[in-house]
Amino acid sequence: MIANELLNQCRWPEQPPRYVAALREAVIYIVNRYDPVGIVACGTIIRGAPDEASDLDLYVIHGAPWRQRVQKFFGGVPAEMFVNPPVAIRRYFREQHAAGRPLTAHMLATGWIVLSRDGIIETLCREAAEWLDKPVDYPASRAVMDRYYVATLYEDARDVAGKDPAAAGMLLQEAVTMMLRHWFLRNGMFVPRGKELIARLTALDEQLGQAAAEFFQAPSEARWAAAQFIADRTIEARGFFEWETEPENVTTSAGEGPGR
Repeated sequence: MIANELLNQCRWPEQPPRYVAALREAVIYIVNRYDPVGIVACGTIIRGAPDEASDLDLYVIHGAPWRQRVQKFFGGVPAEMFVNPPVAIRRYFREQHAAGRPLTAHMLATGWIVLSRDGIIETLCREAAEWLDKPVDYPASRAVMDRYYVATLYEDARDVAGKDPAAAGMLLQEAVTMMLRHWFLRNGMFVPRGKELIARLTALDEQLGQAAAEFFQAPSEARWAAAQFIADRTIEARGFFEWETEPENVTTSAGEGPGR
């Protein structure tokens, strides 16, 4: 009876029949398994730009002090369900914003409210939009440490290129990906999702975007020239460089002294 009452309170977005049926089936599953105070449908399907393998993303808000992630098929459509209390979602807002990848805020700010029982979901969606409006926080200390880590990763790839091409290719791809993410943060922007990153980069810096596309599509022997260009353009280094952190106080526990 309670499940039926909740279903009657739901609002459904306009979607192709396949997705509408899958969403309804997913929500029936949710209201029968959990005690949700809010459900938000989000992702590329809800935004009207799905790819062939796109899934439904469903944020489920409940009052219990635990979280869970569930992945299931509904009507042949994959769905990812994120079950959380409000306190966990607000922690995601803070942590992901600090990392430059506000995934939860973007999902809630651009999603469709399917169920709202007490207004908390509207509050969280409003807070999500506010987090997206906050400037990116990329402290200089973190930026230089990121540059150093990526530069040494690139250098490691160079070191093993002759004796272990497979390891070199793995390290180089990781380094270039991190260079591109650093470029967005350095320029005060959030890091786009992987499948949108190169297109977004090309729109902002055509030369850098073309170099990235060439790197990820080129044969292994032709990737180094693109990687060097990207390194020079993003982290401005290709290996070890001199830097230092600010002195940081270290407290000692009872019974411990210097040097222990």
